[in-house]
Amino acid sequence: MDLGFRGDVVEFYQRYRRGYPDAAVDAVVAEFGLGRSDVVVDLGCGTGQLTVPFARRVRAAVGVDPEPDMLAAARRAADVPNVSWVLGADTDLAALGPAVGPVGAVTIGQALHWMDHERLFRTVHPLVRPGGGVAVFTNGTPLWLQDTEWSRALRGFLEHYLGTRLALTCGTDEHTQQRYADALNAAHFTVRRHLVEYEDHLDVERIIGGALSALPVDKLPADRTAFARALSEVLEPHEPFVERVAVRILTGRR
Repeated sequence: MDLGFRGDVVEFYQRYRRGYPDAAVDAVVAEFGLGRSDVVVDLGCGTGQLTVPFARRVRAAVGVDPEPDMLAAARRAADVPNVSWVLGADTDLAALGPAVGPVGAVTIGQALHWMDHERLFRTVHPLVRPGGGVAVFTNGTPLWLQDTEWSRALRGFLEHYLGTRLALTCGTDEHTQQRYADALNAAHFTVRRHLVEYEDHLDVERIIGGALSALPVDKLPADRTAFARALSEVLEPHEPFVERVAVRILTGRR
């Protein structure tokens, strides 16, 4: 499946996609007892927002993504030596697993909604060491689906621009979280929920960049300057742009 996360989208993704707070990564490290003997595989790694923090805490990390442009950007930006970047998808995990041996964890950051999660969890179980497991991160509600005036203004602008209603929660809603938890239980994992909350103060540039990072490459505006100017005019009456970020992590421990 071509998701369109390539070309110019990668620049926006790398520059504006929010990273993960240390407390969220450390919660998974503690849950699985990860240390310097462990390998972590990060599926749908994008430009490495989750891969790199884990690499700093374990022996090695493997970032897996189906988009070569994402991996190329991740490789250029990574400031740690113990990461391997692999072209592949969640469906390749069964073949990858034996090459890296029993792993401490398989992580998925805000990408599980693109995957067959039930099949994935069944595949992960025999690949992780006892006490290890799978961790599913959602990095806050999408910018255009929040309960603030500026978010509603952003949603209205994007829906008009795209000509469609925006409702995909990217796995952050409670119903989807419960489906993931049920699937982890069915795959014989012990499930726990973790929550890290904080407040972020955005500016217009970050909101625009965040929106562009979520568009497939064929939907990017031809005139980016005009797009930014028009969206700025829509957003500015609703300052300040305060975001209450809830990072939810589902862990399934073997």
